[in-house]
Amino acid sequence: MIDIIVLGAAAGGGFPQWNSNAPGCRRARAGDPAAPPRTQASIAISGDGKHWFVVNASPDLRTQINQTPALHPREGLRSTPIAGVILTGGEIDGITGLFTLRESQPFTLLATAEVLSVLDANPIFEALNREIVPRTAIVPDEPFTLRLTDGSPAGLTIVPFVVPGKVPLYAESGPDPAAICENGETVGLEISDGRHRVCFIPGCARMTDNLRVRLRGADAVFFDGTLWVDDEMVRAGLGQKTGRRMGHMSIDGMDGTVAALRDLDIGRRIFIHINNSNPVLLADSPERAQVEAAGWEVSHDGMRITL
Repeated sequence: MIDIIVLGAAAGGGFPQWNSNAPGCRRARAGDPAAPPRTQASIAISGDGKHWFVVNASPDLRTQINQTPALHPREGLRSTPIAGVILTGGEIDGITGLFTLRESQPFTLLATAEVLSVLDANPIFEALNREIVPRTAIVPDEPFTLRLTDGSPAGLTIVPFVVPGKVPLYAESGPDPAAICENGETVGLEISDGRHRVCFIPGCARMTDNLRVRLRGADAVFFDGTLWVDDEMVRAGLGQKTGRRMGHMSIDGMDGTVAALRDLDIGRRIFIHINNSNPVLLADSPERAQVEAAGWEVSHDGMRITL
């Protein structure tokens, strides 16, 4: 089996974002049932419904664990069903939650060598004692069998795969700091139990033929839903960066995600990593109706899928 819990569905900043007074965030703060709050993007995966691997450690991880009973301690004075953390990139909203897990609790930290080098370069991440929390490199396109802390198989195999992306904002440098690259700093994750296959891609700058081949036939795909349109934040007066500048595809448009994946045989299509400016977060918006009519779901905190 593959058991998946969406711990957080929003992009960096969450929904509502702490300093945003935009209409959607005001509705979320007011308790509007059509605008439920969402924490920053992360999922938990399990092969048995008992032991879990967190995919991306968001800044909201402590809150996410506390509001997810499946991740609560169950034995002794200190314990956790979390056997590992898997990182798909080095962005702040995917790694800072690691500091929540620094209380000398054994688990495995998995990421590509490129992402691990980001952690290695900053001594603050040594708060995770390597003797207790070993760092293991996973290699793009090579299957990796997940194991529990006692070494036994967890029932799942993962395959990281490179997707077009950009370096984290804090690492930008050079004449073209936002250049789109495919070098292992941004990866997707294929998750399999031998019968089912799920792809998790919270960040993707553009669609490629290789990525289409990867996604075809998947039982479920969680895909980057950051922005509805490329200049969404500019139009709303919320910032000067486009989606392309931030390394994200848009949902709508001829080169958007809905169009790019329309003809692929995919079981469930689910948007995740959704920016607080994106109208698909609002259950009563025309944009939400449009994506649902196209066969897409908009993820929410606590959403659970079992295959």
